[in-house]
Amino acid sequence: MKVSIIGGGGRVGSDAAYALQFQSVVNEIALIDMNAEMAAGEALDLRHGNALTANIKWTSGSDYGVAEGSDCVVITAGLRRKPDETRLDLINRNVTLFRSILDSLKSTRLSPEATVVVVSNPVDILTHLATHAGIVDPKRVLGLGTVLDTCRFRSLIGDHFGVNATDVKALILGEHGDSMVPILSSATLGGVPLASVPGYSEDAIRGVFEFTKKSGAEVIRLKQGAGRAVGISIKEVVESIALNQQKVLPVSAVQEGRLGIQDIALSLPTRVGRGGVLEILEPAVNEGEREALHASAESLKSVLAQIQ
Repeated sequence: MKVSIIGGGGRVGSDAAYALQFQSVVNEIALIDMNAEMAAGEALDLRHGNALTANIKWTSGSDYGVAEGSDCVVITAGLRRKPDETRLDLINRNVTLFRSILDSLKSTRLSPEATVVVVSNPVDILTHLATHAGIVDPKRVLGLGTVLDTCRFRSLIGDHFGVNATDVKALILGEHGDSMVPILSSATLGGVPLASVPGYSEDAIRGVFEFTKKSGAEVIRLKQGAGRAVGISIKEVVESIALNQQKVLPVSAVQEGRLGIQDIALSLPTRVGRGGVLEILEPAVNEGEREALHASAESLKSVLAQIQ
């Protein structure tokens, strides 16, 4: 399987490539970046690790011809916020860049059954645009969504209780952004409802969630950019596609009626495989969570209506 990473010379794209290198699930990775030398440097650095990881073919360049024949395209390219720039201004700049990427992909000969994974922010808005761009079948377009937020949330809950984070099952759904929704009503720790675990406090878990929401900004403040956990999250999605694992992941996809939400991309539990979005599942939520998810959808629709 060939994976092409748009923005592969950047922190997120190269960390995703690094995470994939350890899984041995793809045999070729192309790093595409406007900074061709940076992409070439990352490809060379990664190639040096082949003997101890996997025999992956590494290619790079600024030309989208490098992506020809790709079975999966991961889009990580994006712009950072300028001083005094509004969120909407940043969104419009990223939408302009993203549309140019989509135009380039339209003229690139991808695999007939290629999937497109959107990572660039605002991921839900850009996933919505990519789904309707006509590059591949709409079901073959998905966004990273709240996979990263969910990973952060579970990891921090594990820290809070002093347990293995892989035993924590808790979802964050909706927007990858300010209106994201923690689904605490079905959260468990080793199969035990979270609220029944000794030491549980709703206020404390709400505090963990609030820190989860701010975690990306905190990582950026401390080290000027997030990448490691994002790369691992991207790996989780691409791996499920490559191996047709049909994992249920909170990826972003254009909704068609689950929980009464439709015509906007956001995250709900989704079965992901070689065909991209195989099935969107309807999660069990309480009334407050349902209302919050509807509010999240309306917030995203408001932003979508304002982009240029």
